[in-house]
Amino acid sequence: MEIPRTPDNESKRLASLQSLNILDTPFEERFDRITRFASQLFDVPIALVSLIDHDRQWFKSAQGLDVRETSRAISFCGHTILSRKIMSTADARVDERFFDNPLVLGDPHIRFYAGCPLLAEDGSALGTLCLIDRRPRVLSQDDLDVFRDLALIIEREIIRPEFDILDEVTSISTRNSFSVLAEKGLDLCARRNISASLVFLELDVVENKNETENAERNKMLMRFSECLNADLEQSALVARVGENQFSALLVDTSAAEAELAVMKFKTRIDELNRHEESGLQLAISHGVAEFNSGKHSTVEKLITDADLIMYDNKKQKRYAAMKSECI
Repeated sequence: MEIPRTPDNESKRLASLQSLNILDTPFEERFDRITRFASQLFDVPIALVSLIDHDRQWFKSAQGLDVRETSRAISFCGHTILSRKIMSTADARVDERFFDNPLVLGDPHIRFYAGCPLLAEDGSALGTLCLIDRRPRVLSQDDLDVFRDLALIIEREIIRPEFDILDEVTSISTRNSFSVLAEKGLDLCARRNISASLVFLELDVVENKNETENAERNKMLMRFSECLNADLEQSALVARVGENQFSALLVDTSAAEAELAVMKFKTRIDELNRHEESGLQLAISHGVAEFNSGKHSTVEKLITDADLIMYDNKKQKRYAAMKSECI
């Protein structure tokens, strides 16, 4: 096993990292949304934001890995920060740097690794955005281009946090920040010729006879958003795009598959309603639009199509209800 070499600017690098006051802070959605998205987009079980401290690599965001840190001496990311280029290994078992590494021989049984350095304003490498798989693989140049774009978003968020990327009430992506990430994903889907679908959801908040405080309504929106993040299968990215409107991008998913995912999700919301003590209930209308690179030149056009389909679904539902009453 090859222990990572210490960068020539180590003292300066560590000072830059410490000045950010980010080490040993809780997970944050502003980073987790990107590692979740990367995990789905590149079809890897593990995606991390790894910061390289004096003798450890510490994870600010971790998808598919339960630990918060490992020794720097056995880290792959410790090697990545020695350069400004993406470092990757297709199969760590045949890489002389890693073949006998404990992370290869044991959990998490790393085979494929790709890491992109995250740089401070002074050019020091703070850590990496990295992808890990338990099977050998190679990323295409298109994959690498999008991977670097995602790393740049993480990098900017570490150095200069943006306060409008997350919705204040639900703590999920805003419409604008959703569009930025979704554009990267859809561009890669178009290059790979794989499917993607956008789900547009509108909530009809049904109150009981007692007046419900706005704070209770916001709590319900928060719980709904948490479910959307956790329980909408195949969802790569979610956002609040209007007062009671949400969107979700599903990668490698046809419109028919997205419809099935929404039906399963609605059963989860029914369960949420049954356990809601305030009496505030949520009814969901939805529309699904499948991505067409020739038709949807922007994310907004895809959102608009899904919105129109949702509106048409609502009209048909109302018409069916009226017809049933007349019979």
